[in-house]
Amino acid sequence: MKPNFISTLSVSLMLLTPLSAVQANDEPVKTAPVTNEAAQQPATYQWSDNWGIGIGMRRGDIPYATEKDEVYDTLPLIYFQNDYFYINGMEAAGHIWKNDNHQVNLYTRFRFVDIPQELQNDTQSQAFDFGLQYRFVKDQWDVDLAFLSDSHKRSYGYSRTQYLWESEDWRLIPYAEFQWKSADFNQFYYGLDQYDVGGGVSFNAGVKARYHVISNLYLLGQFGVGRLEDDVYNLPTINNRFQYESFFGFGFFPESKKKSYSAKPVITKQEKPTEYLRIAHGWATPSNLNAILKWQTKTDPYNNQMTSAFYGTQLTDTLFTLPIEMYLTPGIVWHHDSEVQNDIAEAIIAIKAYYTFQIGPRFRLGVAEGLSYASSVTYIESSELAEKDYKPSKLLNYLDFSLDVNVGDIFNSRDMENLWFGYSIHHRSGIFESSSAFGRISGGSNYQSLYLQWHF
Repeated sequence: MKPNFISTLSVSLMLLTPLSAVQANDEPVKTAPVTNEAAQQPATYQWSDNWGIGIGMRRGDIPYATEKDEVYDTLPLIYFQNDYFYINGMEAAGHIWKNDNHQVNLYTRFRFVDIPQELQNDTQSQAFDFGLQYRFVKDQWDVDLAFLSDSHKRSYGYSRTQYLWESEDWRLIPYAEFQWKSADFNQFYYGLDQYDVGGGVSFNAGVKARYHVISNLYLLGQFGVGRLEDDVYNLPTINNRFQYESFFGFGFFPESKKKSYSAKPVITKQEKPTEYLRIAHGWATPSNLNAILKWQTKTDPYNNQMTSAFYGTQLTDTLFTLPIEMYLTPGIVWHHDSEVQNDIAEAIIAIKAYYTFQIGPRFRLGVAEGLSYASSVTYIESSELAEKDYKPSKLLNYLDFSLDVNVGDIFNSRDMENLWFGYSIHHRSGIFESSSAFGRISGGSNYQSLYLQWHF
């Protein structure tokens, strides 16, 4: 939380939102059992797909005594699961232990802060919180129990029950959730450290939906309502006992009844590799993304540079029956120190699409969408935001645009046919001030990089 959080909201007669139980499209995630029998057959309750990417608009009620009653957010969403972890929209977990029906996970999920839009950049009070989760899976039922805390060790938890219903192109998940909050959590977030309030239990319920439109295109939706406990509702700054939340968007997922399709290999007759490692080095530019795409870039006078490493694992080799390969690609970035900044680390999780074409040698166009978290804000980013009078955010939306060429084709070498050399744009931004998840900012940073990418 920012130091001026309390003072800002006190002047505005505002409190932070209650813990959001209605995460944007956070569908139950099922992982395959570890038994030999399960290796041959899917689990009883498991999505037929294990990846997805989406975006949409969330609307949340503001439950406090302010003139404005609602706030809107743009939310990019990533979905992925394997035997070790899952990412499910606005929550994620890594398995500590699991079997057919039980999981114990290291867990994080996003806590929304529904306050007026003009206050969100200054407070930047919503965040991913961390803790432990127990999950029970049986047939179409999913039961979660989690304990979390914010960055100041204010603790809270929830118990959630969800049920999966499927029919043709529809997937509906009704859910119910109890949230139990400690006294210090309620005192800070609802009492604003000015009113005494003990711990309490609130309740949320709703339904999440996914509708298959055509091929890999799906519509996403959600509606929920939450009820505050009496002690919180009776605080002077609270205006409404009930808060309504909704989400509508679209996404790309594997087809529920996917037709057999095999893209013609443009290159090699051997089995195509499904993983890659990319090493890149980049240089900062004060130019915005539009200028870079028009080849009108400016040079950073302080020569800030970065080095990155990305791993990729293939999700599918087709999208809309076209030979577009999709990869989950986590990465780490090291921003080197300069005369205007210290060393800075950055972590990224994204989904990237590649389209291969031939003009003599093989070329590929790539685009990635994901999340980026930096340990500190880089100079190139903070200087741009300072000019616009924004407070920077460590968590931002991530985009990557790339063009590469196959090295084996260039040198006519089969030993190098899985090696690619390319150019990419490393972009962090707040999606034009449309998302409080990214600090409600407009702008960010851009780096141009050269890379080698080896598929194996």
